[in-house]
Amino acid sequence: MNRKLLPLLILVFSSVITLAQETVDMAMMQKIKDEGRNHSQVTLIAHNLTDVCGPRLTNSPGYNCALDWVTQICNQWGLANAGREAWGEFGKGWSNEVGTLAMRSPYYESIIAYPVPWCKSTKKAKKCELVMLDQLDSANIDKLGDAIKGKIVMIKPGNTSMPDAFKAYATRFGDTSLDKLGEMYMVSRKQIEEFLPFIKREYYTRLYLAAKGAVGLVLSSRGSIDGTVFVDGGTGYKKGFEPTLPEMKIGREDYLKLMRLLKDNKKVELEMNVRNTFYDEDLTGYNVVAEIPGTDPNLKDQVVMLGGHLDSWAGGTGATDNAAGCVATLEAMRILKALNIQPRRTIRIALWGGEEQALYGSFGYVKKHFGDPADMNLKPEQAKISAYYNLDNGTGKIRGIFTQGNEAVREIFRSWLAPFTDMGANGGVTNSSTGSTDHMSFDAVGIPGFQFIQDPIEYETRTHHSNMDTYDHLSIEDLKQAAIVIAAFVYNTAQRNDMLPRKPLPAPAKFVFDFDFPI
Repeated sequence: MNRKLLPLLILVFSSVITLAQETVDMAMMQKIKDEGRNHSQVTLIAHNLTDVCGPRLTNSPGYNCALDWVTQICNQWGLANAGREAWGEFGKGWSNEVGTLAMRSPYYESIIAYPVPWCKSTKKAKKCELVMLDQLDSANIDKLGDAIKGKIVMIKPGNTSMPDAFKAYATRFGDTSLDKLGEMYMVSRKQIEEFLPFIKREYYTRLYLAAKGAVGLVLSSRGSIDGTVFVDGGTGYKKGFEPTLPEMKIGREDYLKLMRLLKDNKKVELEMNVRNTFYDEDLTGYNVVAEIPGTDPNLKDQVVMLGGHLDSWAGGTGATDNAAGCVATLEAMRILKALNIQPRRTIRIALWGGEEQALYGSFGYVKKHFGDPADMNLKPEQAKISAYYNLDNGTGKIRGIFTQGNEAVREIFRSWLAPFTDMGANGGVTNSSTGSTDHMSFDAVGIPGFQFIQDPIEYETRTHHSNMDTYDHLSIEDLKQAAIVIAAFVYNTAQRNDMLPRKPLPAPAKFVFDFDFPI
């Protein structure tokens, strides 16, 4: 071979390659890598969404702060049409201003404790005796009778053992396991319907407990050990639901100690001080959107979407659930805008509200723009969206992607992951489905909706819905990698001659999370 031609041929084959009939612009993939590695704003985005805005319970001051900041930064980057978009009615916002719990007798000890969102305030610090119910139900409340009045209540734990400390909190997937990864986080409509009566009973039992004169309730959640407290909330945001009595979640070690003292017939007094604010001036729920407009005259009306949910619970600052997904998708948009790409299709980011309650923001958006799966009377926009890419499984790097049973995209996605094997995206493409997050809203109306496979890190063991869900539990390097991979997927989807293949349209059926809480 002519030595002078060799460098030219190498350049040609490294700039654009075809894998499994899918063209990948390798020069652009390298530009995306370079921009994401050398000019990342991941730490800036993460700091503002977590440290600055704080907890982002939907319709709370922290959530509104995040909506405003995302709009501002998207405008600063030069994205188009940035701002809030209403999706329907959510309900009341809530924030906690004071939340302290201490044992005052038989001795003083401060207790790590967090108020449950949408519970009432104590109005002032209340020093009360602690009593224990065998179960949280009306029969056990009646059994204690007047002994409940003026007391703080705890529930006898069913399991009094502590897990050992030999298993690491944080893990990563092995390189060979991802193609065979099974279903994750999938729930059925039947499971939801079976769970609703439990929610109703829990709600009315709390109201009954307050009616019998209880001052407050303390509980401990699964895995709440070693200073980690898992705390989410109830239904008090919804119109027609009363706030329940002051309630706090505490760590398991403190909870078991309180139980042992009571079983030993020691008098235990707790001091609870909970002050909360409800916000009902605007019950509307909002997402925030921004886009890079398409430029191809024939394709610019078609859309590629990406996103994650902006709301969080209130025990931490919602770093891994799900500022992480918002950080990575915002950074992906910044990368593409910084490279001044001229996408053939429009690229739109949407960060959702109300995900923690029932995927409200994304499902409201889907019903507004694309149609309702209950009747499958689809709107014109449904035919013009190529794909939606979601990130919402913590801070871990992207290792692959779930196809949601869309076999036709498997080899396409393998091709798109190939340039990033050196960054840990090892080509894991599983035909399994994952659920319980916002891509499901799109999938329900026949739009290709995907969630990436992420390394677990300590998502389920330490940070998910806990007080440890803070900036310092983010893996910044993993988020940089995730942003790069997402930017590449979005770019490739926007530039293809054809939209991504679709599964057959589903039959009309109510969305798995489309339900009313029973009152």
